[in-house]
Amino acid sequence: MKKVLMVTTIGGFLPQFEWNDVKLLRDMGCSIDYASDFKNPIYRFDKDELESEGIKLHQIDIKKSPFRVVCNVRAVMELKAIIDREKITLIHCHNPMGGVTARIAAGLSRRKPYVIYTAHGLHFYKGAPLKNWLLYYPAERMLARLTDRIVTINEEDRIRALTLPLKHKGAVHRIHGVGVDRERFRPKPEIREAMRKSLDIPEDAFHIVTAAELNDNKNQACVIRAIGLIKRNSPELGNRIFYSLCGRGDKERGLKEMIHSEGLDGQVRLLGYRNDMEDVLQSADCFAFPSKREGLGIAAVEALLCGVPLIVSDNRGTREYAANKTNALVCISNSPESFARAISRLASDKTLRNRYADRCRESALPFTTEEVEKTMINVYESAFEDIRAGRNGGRQAVKI
Repeated sequence: MKKVLMVTTIGGFLPQFEWNDVKLLRDMGCSIDYASDFKNPIYRFDKDELESEGIKLHQIDIKKSPFRVVCNVRAVMELKAIIDREKITLIHCHNPMGGVTARIAAGLSRRKPYVIYTAHGLHFYKGAPLKNWLLYYPAERMLARLTDRIVTINEEDRIRALTLPLKHKGAVHRIHGVGVDRERFRPKPEIREAMRKSLDIPEDAFHIVTAAELNDNKNQACVIRAIGLIKRNSPELGNRIFYSLCGRGDKERGLKEMIHSEGLDGQVRLLGYRNDMEDVLQSADCFAFPSKREGLGIAAVEALLCGVPLIVSDNRGTREYAANKTNALVCISNSPESFARAISRLASDKTLRNRYADRCRESALPFTTEEVEKTMINVYESAFEDIRAGRNGGRQAVKI
């Protein structure tokens, strides 16, 4: 049997974002091992449920920060042992440090498995800080020599990846994210009123929703400051704006302090992690996505499929689906003033919101599960054909 090892930095990443890949691999006759730091559950998941699905779990001491050297070296050695002990045929790794540790471990292992790396947003991109280019670009060029295929989730990253020195016969692919269930995420006008009541959103309120980890890059603080600006300059409008943040992360305390200092207690609420985003989105008048950097941003695609207009930062991820003045208002990144203008405009004009909403779902259809699966099937089938033919970095052909 073909044995595939999935590697991520965050413990809940696979069930949250990569379950479709797991199903595709199992349909191809593969067994799945999953290595991650299950002590770092940014996304809610059930280990028992994963094991009941036949997935073998491996705890590794991997950390998101590249400067946690001791832990990440330990993770490399743990992964190397897993690869050799479990006789892994193919590795599919995700997240920056998941990609670093897994590829180094694959290179050090006796088995030298085939390696696919999905880059959920390369850290070196147009406009990235100089330190990103000095640190991440040289590292990725080195690691590319240990990689058979790179999968990117936006066009800018695909073009950049084509310049990297992959293994012999290596290839680069682009997918539209991890795929969103178009039936789960769809407009449900019949539950809108009930959801707003359950979230304590007043009938006449303009309700903004964000779903993302609470961290500096996701930049929820920019929207909070924008609402504060509106409330100070236009109190009547500002008092009607409610903002619900769905997610957990290390900025939770700081955001709570900012909400209080901006005088937004009661209007801006931290809802924690939600596993019912398809319903929460029905309560929204718009979806805010203020990330400083975004590889794609699947939460925004989910909002579009539910018919919810976007207010987003201009970055390489949001450019994939956010069309300014068509299904979204695109703002200057990290500018509370720019976000305040966009929020005020949508909050003041229901006709405009409805016009944008009518165009949302169609614009998101290329990002649905069905479309993404077509590409990933090709990636996996090509990988296994390479393995059978001995085209994985010069190894001998392998019977699988």
